[in-house]
Amino acid sequence: MPKEAGTIRRTGKIGSVATALAALLLPISAGAATPDPPAWTPAILPFHLVGPIWYVGTEGLASYLVRTRDGAILLDATMAKNVPAIERNIRAVGVPLDRVRLLLVSHAHFDHAAGDARLVRDTGARVVAGEGDVAALESGVPPGETSYGVIRFPAVKVSRAVRDGDQVTLGGVTLRAVATPGHTPGCTSWTTRVVERGRPLTVIFPCSVSVAGNRLIGNRRYPGIVADLRASIARLMQEPADVVLPFHPEQADVRARAAGGRLVAPTLLATLMRAASADFERELTRQTREAQ
Repeated sequence: MPKEAGTIRRTGKIGSVATALAALLLPISAGAATPDPPAWTPAILPFHLVGPIWYVGTEGLASYLVRTRDGAILLDATMAKNVPAIERNIRAVGVPLDRVRLLLVSHAHFDHAAGDARLVRDTGARVVAGEGDVAALESGVPPGETSYGVIRFPAVKVSRAVRDGDQVTLGGVTLRAVATPGHTPGCTSWTTRVVERGRPLTVIFPCSVSVAGNRLIGNRRYPGIVADLRASIARLMQEPADVVLPFHPEQADVRARAAGGRLVAPTLLATLMRAASADFERELTRQTREAQ
């Protein structure tokens, strides 16, 4: 492992699934006066997950690297300030930056997409994103209306817009897009098949289905948000998944599960979606009452 990786901080287990889901109902940020959650930025060492998939993100924002014979695929560059740590981790697992061929964006919010422009500049990767978020990514203005206002991010050119069922293939590895709009119009989950110690596994990278400050009532920029969130939660509840790798890693205790050999959990996605559904309905009821 390169020397630079040795300076990355090791941290303990991230919180429980229940605590994480509750936290995700809060706004991403209440604007410039409110600091981002502290866990979003601390650098940690990269670690192997399953098959060709590595965790290269920070403590509280996931960035997943998929290694292939023809280069690598990165899922989410997270925040701009996190990119140097992510790039150190990519190199630490033996992938030169210019071998990162594709950047798959989960959705157009600053905590997941603000690092895209720098990552693309440093690697030359082509950006792939759900078609409903292309305008937001290319303008740097997030979609929809929220309780915390507009948090802009550096714009990035999208090389390929994907729809539900579209496939992205590199070096013999294929990821399938699962359109899960609601958190943003183009929120995209990804699923792939890998082999770990001779065992075939279905891996899913679910996009967020939390409200997280989104306006559910009277959202003029995204009038279909309620129907989309309900449909996406129901869709993910039925999606087969042996391994769940969310972009907010505490949702599935990714580090603890990886360290304890407990990543394979075929019922976890459905469990998370049942909790998300209950949280969504509670928040919808609250916002409906406030609007009356």
